[in-house]
Amino acid sequence: MVELIRDLDADRLRRNLGRVREEIAGTGRAPDEVQILAAVKYVPIEELEVLVQAGITLLGENRAQDLAAKTGAYPGRFTWDFIGHLQSRKVRQVLPHVRYIHSVASDSVLAQLGRHGSSETQVLVEVNVAGDRAKTGIAPADLQSFLERCPVNVVGLMTMPPLAPSPEASRPYFAALRDLADRHQLQELSMGTSQDYLVAVEEGATIVRLGMTLYG
Repeated sequence: MVELIRDLDADRLRRNLGRVREEIAGTGRAPDEVQILAAVKYVPIEELEVLVQAGITLLGENRAQDLAAKTGAYPGRFTWDFIGHLQSRKVRQVLPHVRYIHSVASDSVLAQLGRHGSSETQVLVEVNVAGDRAKTGIAPADLQSFLERCPVNVVGLMTMPPLAPSPEASRPYFAALRDLADRHQLQELSMGTSQDYLVAVEEGATIVRLGMTLYG
């Protein structure tokens, strides 16, 4: 069982955030081109105030129930994205709380988006560019038809590459996602986590999803 992240320190978070921004600038990208999203799946509600103090305002939650609880505890304090696997029965619960859903990847979810979404609903499609059976996401070859069936606004793509010992191993998957986004004229690329975010930034990420890189 993964332990919750407690005793966060605002000064340490602020330093880590500044370091990440400097590293992004070091790749040649302007820091304001890349949004730093703090993944808070294991951050309890009472610790979120420390993120505010550190200037971290874009958060990503993996679980619909926790998303509702955390947004309710801090109304208007954060911008929220949903970054976890999305079950179709949770779509209605998630939609009122988020800017983007990063993980749209099934026709059952599309059906619920059509039922409960609006002209303002914005999502990213999760693409399994590696063809990894352990990962969710649609196949690259199915993207065009999936986009045509999506009843809400698709603003970008997301991927999770296979776990690898080296960040460099993720590069071909990030590059493939960027090529898909370019081909379909999609602006947002949610790719890169604490283990490989700089490679993702070099390949065009516009959102990186960070956990222990910020908290550690």
